[in-house]
This record gives sequence, structure tokens and C-alpha cells, in this order.
Amino acid sequence: MTGITEPRGMTKASLRGISWLVYVFFYAPILVLIIFSFSDNRNVGVWGGFTTSWYADFAQDSKLTGALSNSLQIAVVATLISVVLGTMAALALERFSFRGKQVFDALLYLPVIIPDVTMAVMLLLFFTQAAKWFGFSKGFSTIALSHIAFCISFVSIVVRARLAGMDDKLEEAAMDLYASRWQAFRYVTLPLIMPGILGGALLAMTLSLDDVVITQFVTGAGWSTLPVYVFSLIRKGVTPLINAVSVVMLVASMVLVALSLLTQRLRGDDPA
Repeated sequence: MTGITEPRGMTKASLRGISWLVYVFFYAPILVLIIFSFSDNRNVGVWGGFTTSWYADFAQDSKLTGALSNSLQIAVVATLISVVLGTMAALALERFSFRGKQVFDALLYLPVIIPDVTMAVMLLLFFTQAAKWFGFSKGFSTIALSHIAFCISFVSIVVRARLAGMDDKLEEAAMDLYASRWQAFRYVTLPLIMPGILGGALLAMTLSLDDVVITQFVTGAGWSTLPVYVFSLIRKGVTPLINAVSVVMLVASMVLVALSLLTQRLRGDDPA
């Protein structure tokens, strides 16, 4: 069988040009956003000279920094809980057989498949009814629970991918050497799936920090995360301050995604 041939009428130069056009299409808006976040003009699309005052305004704005603090707190809580529950779900689906396993597997993928708006409406109705029964108000708890609800699925998917590539005989060998099931998990399974757990945790934190639609539906009075607050500022008029905040969120998300990809690449160190 011969090697892969180039499409008829296409040359390496044309393919390279198409690739560059794709990169420009995806990343040119990001570059423009970063450039105009340093513009010394209140009109968002007009360059008025270089300045870092918008980033200073962001640091000094108590509402923005408060919203950022809320986002970080919710992201940490949602990540920790979703990592524990998502890892347990992945282990149950990959290592055990039980009645209703296929149904549970299908339900676990629902938050990944269904639109954000649909999930937001469902959570809003759920919390509205729960508030009538238990008398709690919407705020930190409802946002955190909502983020946990969709983060569990993403963590489970990443951890299951790690488990699928792990040799079951390693656990069996540990138990043959008189290790209990817990010892086999702690000293063999857990270290091997740790890159997947860390990757799932970073992905969950990224999704929690960036969420707007679901958070906006389940948030309460006096509570706001950074993405929701930025969205509310856009309604009043876009200024370079929005650009600066967007750049900060963009850099944070890119760092988390890069760390997630880095931990996933550690799969190559698997001794199995």
C-alpha cells in the first residue's frame, strides 16, 4: 500500500496557506482583543495609545474583584467534589458490573450532550421547588451544586479514558501479593490514574470559571461570578475594561487547559 498522496490540484504551499488561514480565522479575534485591552480610548474599537490603566481599574474595582473571588471559591468547591464523585463513578463503571449500569452510564453523559440552556432551566425549576420545601435562598450553594452537576461528567470521562488504558493485571498482582482491595487501589490504581484525575480536575475548574448560562439562571440576589458580571457590564456598554477582564479570563483558561493537556500527556509514562 502506497503512502498518503496529496489531493489532486493541491500543493504543499497551498495546503500550508489554507492552514495559516484557519489559524488566522481562529486566533485573530483573540489577538485584536488583547491589543485593544491596552488602548487609551474609551471607545472599544478605537486605538488611543498604549496604557495599562484598564488592568489597574480592574484590580481596583471592588465589584469585579468580588465577582472574581466568588468564581474562584465556587470553582474550587465544585472541582474538589466533582473530582471525588467523578472518579468514583468512573471506577464503578470500569471495574464493576451492577444492575442498571447502562442506564447510569447514559445518564452520566447527559450534561455533556444537552444544551446549557436546557440544563439551566431544569436546575432553575429544581432549585425553585427545593427552596419552597427547604426554605433556602439561591446563591453560593445553588451555583456550586449546579457546577458540580455538569463537572462530574467531564471528570468521569477523563478518568475512564485513563482507566481504559490501564492493565487490570496490575491490580490482580497486588492482591496476589496479599494486598487488600483498598491497598491495591491506594498504591497501584490511584498513582496510575492520577494524571487523569488531575486532568479532569483542571478541566472541571476551567468549565466552572467560564460558565455563564447555567450560573446566570441559578444565581441569587447579591451573588455574581466574574463571567456573569462581565456579561451584565456588556449590556451597559463595552469599554476597554471589558477587554482587560476578558484577557485575564482568557489567560487563566489557557493556563488551566495547558496544564490539563500536560497532565494527560503523562499517560506516556504508564509502566503498563
